[in-house]
Amino acid sequence: MEKPEVAIFIHIRDQDTMKNLITSFLIATLTIFLSLSFAGKLFAQSEVLDQYIYVCNQGSASVAVINAATHEIVETVDLQEFGFSANAKPHHTVAESDGSFWYVTLIGENRVLKFNRQNELVDEAVLEVPGLLAMHPKEDYLYVGRSMSAVNPPQSFGIVDRSDMNVLEEIDLFFTRPHALTTTPDGDWTFVGSLSENQILSINPAEEESNLTSLPGNNHVFVNFAVTPDGNTMIATGQITGQLLFFDISDPLNPELTGELLVGSQPWHPVFSPDGEYLYFGNKQDNSIAVVNMESKMLEETIEGEGLAQPHGSALSKDGKYLFISNNNLNGSYNPEGIDDIQNLRGTVVVINTETRSIEKVIEVGKNATGIGTNAY
Repeated sequence: MEKPEVAIFIHIRDQDTMKNLITSFLIATLTIFLSLSFAGKLFAQSEVLDQYIYVCNQGSASVAVINAATHEIVETVDLQEFGFSANAKPHHTVAESDGSFWYVTLIGENRVLKFNRQNELVDEAVLEVPGLLAMHPKEDYLYVGRSMSAVNPPQSFGIVDRSDMNVLEEIDLFFTRPHALTTTPDGDWTFVGSLSENQILSINPAEEESNLTSLPGNNHVFVNFAVTPDGNTMIATGQITGQLLFFDISDPLNPELTGELLVGSQPWHPVFSPDGEYLYFGNKQDNSIAVVNMESKMLEETIEGEGLAQPHGSALSKDGKYLFISNNNLNGSYNPEGIDDIQNLRGTVVVINTETRSIEKVIEVGKNATGIGTNAY
């Protein structure tokens, strides 16, 4: 009679053990799930806060890093601390879509630098007088143009492998003083424009297709291009004519000029709203910002106000709510302290609410704020 009792006791004990194991397993699983959920929320929040606007201070050999959400400078990257000269002349920036790395051209050092999210220099490429940058959205290609300030730059643009910053190729062009540079959203086509001639090169490097388009009339001096999110329209800003040019690029090999719009004196670097409904850019000589309705192809509004002093570069927050405009301020248009020596004036970044179209903040950065960039889309 004792053996069955022992057997029953052991059986009951095993059930309790099993219950404890199941309970422990459920608690551990729930803990892991909650931890992952919490980590996921933190990650999602950090993604919102991690968009940075990179501003070239061409006269200060530095880059200001602005938090796109708080509109505060979080760091100023002093290029002299990395061994570059006071005449490094940082000109243009762009960042990876996830913000993991960002790139800047140095006109004075013939370099394109690669920094990580923590603003640590990780690599560089050597290219003569590099200017504007454009990124391939799918491949690790970084397209590098030539500086406007260069009197006789190479008649080519560079292709750099972003992963190791090797210069893969310098593609010859058929015109002098290349400057304007952009790519289509699918990355298949790149467009390069001339400062000295009304000429645009369409090129598909992968397929080795290219074509040169020439426009009649007076030289526009193409400052830069931008392509709509749907990839069907490209616009160009003309420094001398003060015009915005519209091109149908449904056939990228043969851009077709479909319209011209007088916008202001010296329209500069354009940027599209995420939905492609609006185009924004600065009129450098007018100290103003143009807002163009892309459906009507008309100038809908001109924004003026404090801090707009030779507007140069344009960048948007991911949600399109805030427009960031860099300003050279070399002529002293913005001088709140009444400084006599305008050589000591700082450049600015003007933050504009795109919904109200009002200036919300003026951020003082370094001297001669030029190119401005953020996460590529």
